[in-house]
Order: sequence, then C-alpha cells, then structure tokens
Amino acid sequence: MKAEITRRIGFYPGTFDPVTFGHMDIIERAARLVDRLVIGVAVNAGKSPLLPVEARVDSLCEEVPGLETRTGAEIKVISFNELLVDAVRRTGATIIVRGLRLLVDFDYEAQMQGANRKLAPEIETIFLMASERTQFVSSRMVREIASYGGDISEFTPPGAARRVVTALERA
Repeated sequence: MKAEITRRIGFYPGTFDPVTFGHMDIIERAARLVDRLVIGVAVNAGKSPLLPVEARVDSLCEEVPGLETRTGAEIKVISFNELLVDAVRRTGATIIVRGLRLLVDFDYEAQMQGANRKLAPEIETIFLMASERTQFVSSRMVREIASYGGDISEFTPPGAARRVVTALERA
C-alpha cells in the first residue's frame, strides 16, 4: 500500500494596495516552505483601496512566474470576499502565512490568529518576520509617497508602481 503524499498548501492573504517588495519577500520565503502557495487578494469592504481588486491581482500575477522558478512552488493568485478561513478552506490550504514588520503588527495579528483558531482549529497560522530591508515598507506609505509625486520604485514592483501612478492621475 502506497503512503499518501500530502501537499503543503499555504495561503497568504492581504489587501496588496499596492503590492510592495515587503510582500514579495514574504511571498518568496513562504513559497519555499510549501508545495503550493495561494496569494489571496482581499476585497475588504472595510477599506477604500486606491487600486481595484483586478489591478492588485494583475500586479501579483506579473511576479508569479519568476517566483515559481526561484522557489519550485506552485503559486496562484486569487481574490476573495469572504471570511479568511472560508477562503483558506475553499483552496485546500491548511496554513495561513502572515508577515510581521514591527511590534505594532503583532497585536493585531495575534488577535486575528486567535479568532481564526476558534473558527477553524484545523488551520495553522505561521508568522514570518519582515527582512531588515523591508520592515519599514507599507502599502500606505507607498501610496502617500506616490500621492506627492515621489519615486516609489524602491518599494514596489514596476507594474504595481505604474498602476499606482495611473490611479492617482485619474483620482
């Protein structure tokens, strides 16, 4: 009798408005830990994003081929508009990946992990610390710099940067 091989499937959720090099760092490191990584772009009714969900998904999809080559993991980008644990279950993932930049992230993430554990005890959450070079980068900071005409190329991939500039020009 052959042993059944279980694939490790992770789910990395976020708003990604826009995706930053900090997100990309967490995505690449998470992809090395799993066989398949689903990047879930949250529609998030509680926020008013600069970029529509389709643009955020497209920005991430542009980066996937290189990441798959470097990590060996299968990577898929989806959008979701439901409880995180429901999206995780729907994709077959059993691991939620979250990035932590600084101590202020920890309180919020600990609360979310506790709620997710109550709702779905079979799903584990792992935290990856942001690298030193990206721990200060946030999507909010990138949007603010861009809104004043600043160069965001050091903080976000080129496709995402173009989408931010275009969205701000239309606003």
